[in-house]
Amino acid sequence: MTQRYLFIDRDGTLIEEPADEQVDSFNKLKFKKNVFKSLSFICKHLDFKLVMVTNQDGLGTASFPEETFWPVQNFVVDTLKGEGIEFHDILIDRHFPEDNSPYRKPGTEMLRGYIDDKECMMDESYVIGDRETDRQLAQNLGCKALIIGDDLGWEQITERLFAGERTATVERNTKETQIYVSMNLDGKGKTCISTGIGFFDHMLEQIGKHGGIDLTVKTTGDLYVDEHHTIEDTGIAIGECIRKALGDKRGIERYGYTLPMDDCLCQVALDFGGRPWIVWDAEFKRERIGEMPTEMFFHFFKSLSDAALMNLNIKAEGTNEHHKIEGIFKAFARSMKMAVKRDIYRYELPSTKGKL
Repeated sequence: MTQRYLFIDRDGTLIEEPADEQVDSFNKLKFKKNVFKSLSFICKHLDFKLVMVTNQDGLGTASFPEETFWPVQNFVVDTLKGEGIEFHDILIDRHFPEDNSPYRKPGTEMLRGYIDDKECMMDESYVIGDRETDRQLAQNLGCKALIIGDDLGWEQITERLFAGERTATVERNTKETQIYVSMNLDGKGKTCISTGIGFFDHMLEQIGKHGGIDLTVKTTGDLYVDEHHTIEDTGIAIGECIRKALGDKRGIERYGYTLPMDDCLCQVALDFGGRPWIVWDAEFKRERIGEMPTEMFFHFFKSLSDAALMNLNIKAEGTNEHHKIEGIFKAFARSMKMAVKRDIYRYELPSTKGKL
């Protein structure tokens, strides 16, 4: 019978790490935010076994006596156990960094039993930590890494373990366009956009940045004809990518935003209900903004909503055409961010029909 594991660091991951990197008294002990709620959920709903893997520099020497370590360590383990969080194994390395011991993380000898265990699903296991050495340990073991930091806490880790990553890639190649799109709905707003149309690139960057979506778009189109195929097909590919990344849509908010931009007021309401429809209430007096024909704004969102199976309602008013369309893209991004938000504690389809 195969088994998945979570190899979890202690200091900086389960408990806060003090400035001197040594938790040798109770006045230094503070549990990480959401660690009880999150690990309790993991233990209740998932089949991972937990293994604590920690470096404790010089434990048992004069610099870190045993009697100052074990009371705190035992309290941590017992407190977690009281919340239904039990460790299958606890591995502690006592070496100093300068010892260069293969047992000290990111060395793997301390985990040799798991490496040699044929029933250990290492490629489906994770190292959870807060340092680069934890990431390196994961690489050395051949498993995945989840590193706690500014953009990843215990709630996000639990969501990812329970419901999976919401990433997707789409390649669309025709005689008119060659398109590559990838996205992570739970990203950090990182973008890499290249369509050959400068203003279009700028607008697509808004979707990633303001939607908290990592978005890559690489489009090569027949711009020697005109912009139509490039913009339309890019919209289709992004819509297909959104649909794939959403998966079965369990736990999402489903609906989503109105925002002002200087003289403009832009409203974008959407529904991932599985029925494509678009309502467009925005007029432009200029033929182009940058290199992008204004008639293609509607066509882009129509193509995207059709491919994403999304109901999209867009309204914009104002006098500055640049602000108006940029406000629409930003409002769309914020509406996306709201609608795709996922709640694993209410992990159900947001529909009375039972299907979206």
